[in-house]
Amino acid sequence: MILAAGASRRMGSPKQLAMLAGETLLDRAVRTAHAAGCAPVVVVLGAAAEEIQAACRLDEAHIVLNPVWAEGMASSLRTGLEQLAADAVCAVVMTCDQPAVTAEHLRRLMLASEGGTGVACSGYGEVRGVPACFPATTFAALKALAGDAGARKLLASARVVSLLDGELDVDTPEALDEARKILG
Repeated sequence: MILAAGASRRMGSPKQLAMLAGETLLDRAVRTAHAAGCAPVVVVLGAAAEEIQAACRLDEAHIVLNPVWAEGMASSLRTGLEQLAADAVCAVVMTCDQPAVTAEHLRRLMLASEGGTGVACSGYGEVRGVPACFPATTFAALKALAGDAGARKLLASARVVSLLDGELDVDTPEALDEARKILG
């Protein structure tokens, strides 16, 4: 599940459409999720959804619109979780603004979750965060979140998988320039 509903205020334009190595950040995230074996790949859009859909390929991704995206990331988590099949074992949750994420990293997260029985998250610096893999047993707790309060409590006891350059978060034009220097 790729959370991509935010307004990108600090970026000044939809960061989902920012170009890195010949593709948009959102298309890069979709490609990475597919390459890791995530299925289905659910993309949650909100702000600038029409513009983003028109400009991105979104290869075989299931697009869902979050009408209350301004409420924060928790509303996008709920929107995305509602799209999963009732028999889903786990959900890999990621954003499109972390260009250092690779398919290999996502596969390591899924392995660390031990077949969807435990929570696994990315570690970078002192941060435990997304991408993260949440087992179905946590879906009710995720759906109960509100605002921009992420799943920090659930991540506190998660298995941590190190993500090289994971702190690179493309929220500003300067961060995009840095990503281009590091990742091409």
